Amino acid sequence: MAKKQCIARLRKECQRLEAEPVPHIACAPIEDNILEWHFVISGPPATPYEGGAYHGKLVFPPEYPYRPPSIYMLTQSGRFDTNTRLCLSMSDFHPETWVPAWSVGTILNGILSFMLESTPTVGSVETTLSQKRNYARLSHAANRKDAVFRQLFPHLVQAPPTGADGAPAEPEADEPIASPGLLARPSVWLALWVAVVALGLAFSQLEL
Repeated sequence: MAKKQCIARLRKECQRLEAEPVPHIACAPIEDNILEWHFVISGPPATPYEGGAYHGKLVFPPEYPYRPPSIYMLTQSGRFDTNTRLCLSMSDFHPETWVPAWSVGTILNGILSFMLESTPTVGSVETTLSQKRNYARLSHAANRKDAVFRQLFPHLVQAPPTGADGAPAEPEADEPIASPGLLARPSVWLALWVAVVALGLAFSQLEL
């Protein structure tokens, strides 16, 4: 059970973040459990994560702010593993480095900063630039499947494109989009037609 000081501190920080949000990050506590906060990192421009939306959560101990929270990422990013406690200086992996003056905003800024680095740690993964960009494209569809995400961040829920029958028309994550075949390109047919005409003229000249 959360201590009164912990609850008062988290409520105060919630009000502060509503007035002064952290750049590129939205956050909110669970309605009936102020010890669990969820956040969404919007991939900053000119980074491999641009265009992506990365859902994560903070789980605070009842002793906060004297003990740090657990940190999890829930959306694949190519930087962190999902549903795994992250080993960061502001997480419960390192209570010895935790500073009680740090706030939720400090934690979120730290997560974003570490995300944009390549330093390995427990819970981090190594992927290529192409893989990170692909995860960014797929992140919105993945987030829409999460009930907590839809409840806490309705303004970030993007409606998927629909097909002729009105059903969602999203590409499969593991299937690359096929490119049209060579003969499906009009330019190829035009080139073939020109070649046939040229051959016909050449034969007609030979007959003469």
